[in-house]
Amino acid sequence: MAKKIMITYALWAIGGPLGLHHIYLGRDSHALLWILTFGGFGLGWAREFFRIPSYVNEANHAADRAPVRRPQATPPPPVGLIRFAGQICVGIYFGSVALISLSSLSFFYFLVLPLSVATGIHLVSSVGQQTSHLQKTLITCIITSSIFYGSNLSPLPISIAGSVTAAQHITFKPLRPEPLGPRLYRLSLGVLAFSAPLGYCAFHNTTATLYYISDCIAALLDFFWFIPWLKGLLEYFLLLPYRLLCVLTGGGFYEESWRKVLEIILNEYSKKEMEALKILSLSEEASQEEVTRSYRELAKLWHPDHNPKRQAEAQKMFIQIQEAYEILLNRRKTKRRQ
Repeated sequence: MAKKIMITYALWAIGGPLGLHHIYLGRDSHALLWILTFGGFGLGWAREFFRIPSYVNEANHAADRAPVRRPQATPPPPVGLIRFAGQICVGIYFGSVALISLSSLSFFYFLVLPLSVATGIHLVSSVGQQTSHLQKTLITCIITSSIFYGSNLSPLPISIAGSVTAAQHITFKPLRPEPLGPRLYRLSLGVLAFSAPLGYCAFHNTTATLYYISDCIAALLDFFWFIPWLKGLLEYFLLLPYRLLCVLTGGGFYEESWRKVLEIILNEYSKKEMEALKILSLSEEASQEEVTRSYRELAKLWHPDHNPKRQAEAQKMFIQIQEAYEILLNRRKTKRRQ
């Protein structure tokens, strides 16, 4: 059955970042890539507005040639610059996700990281009618990962090396039309394999995740303290989910209640501030006077000149006390500006 260009555009507009139009056209690798990157980080989805006619023609021609196998002597397809750049970017993206969620594993740099990067590279290589040699790409990624073992920047060289290998072994896919059910099943497995480590990380690091979110929100709003109208605009968008909830549910709550929740998040102590309170032996309710008094007492107690027999330990503690006091002092300054 021939694919319709208007249906493809409709699916692109409705669920393009989730790859609905690619599922319709039988481009499952492209659909999975779009689901995991939300439409190629938005840029790929916008670019497809001009590419859809060629995608539809390609799908219809592939359906006509489905019973015919390509001859073995078919020359390999050319390597496109956009595809090569996409391999590097998605490889780095998959590697970064692995660093966030699975870096605690003992064999992470030997297997998990190169496998994640190679999967991202191979996914981009398999877009459309092309594919590459996954095993050779994975071997390259494993070798490169062992060279850059332990580095947080290792996804970059691993992705570059793997992308070069994938480009050298690019070829055409075999033409094998399949029913929709098995295709959707494989797509769901791919999404699950990508999202499961992130879910594990989020649920087992809930406290750290909340601290990170609150730190980001507070830092974002604090950055614009000198532009009140812009700060108010950001607060409006942060409250937007609650307003939408009120519209959908009939407005059963007051906006002030959600604003209080936002204030609690912004006033919550960050992880560094909690460590600073611990160093100064203070509670979360400590006043500025208590902070200053505790700092002076501890600084006097741990001053290196007062601890000649424990110079190294005293120096380390004295620096930690000073840093803790500066962290809490900056927090008070920020709250006064607000």
